[in-house]
Amino acid sequence: MIRLIWSASVHIRYFMRRYMPTNIALDAIRTRRGLKWGLPAMLLTLPYLHAATFCLQLIEAGAPGWLHLIVLVCIWNAMKFFWIGPISLFLLARERIREATTARHTEPVTTNTAGRSGQLSGAHA
Repeated sequence: MIRLIWSASVHIRYFMRRYMPTNIALDAIRTRRGLKWGLPAMLLTLPYLHAATFCLQLIEAGAPGWLHLIVLVCIWNAMKFFWIGPISLFLLARERIREATTARHTEPVTTNTAGRSGQLSGAHA
């Protein structure tokens, strides 16, 4: 039984990560190129919260109860986009520190050519 539950959860997670638009957007933000979009992505919490309140108003006016699921999904997506901002800032800072450290350790080696600047090879002074 546990194996069946585990297998079902793995397949559901794969489907959600692969095909749900918010998960695709969050995966794109977590890449090195997408880290700069973390803070603007936080603004997407507002439409999700607005949609949740709109659905709640519809429910209070007598709409079907299954809209509670839409409310939960909207609030969950709002929380995901709200937290990606600080997380992406942390990841971006970590990457920039790593890149600076790598650049500092891979500086080109310069050779000492002092005193030979005006001489041609093979010419004796």
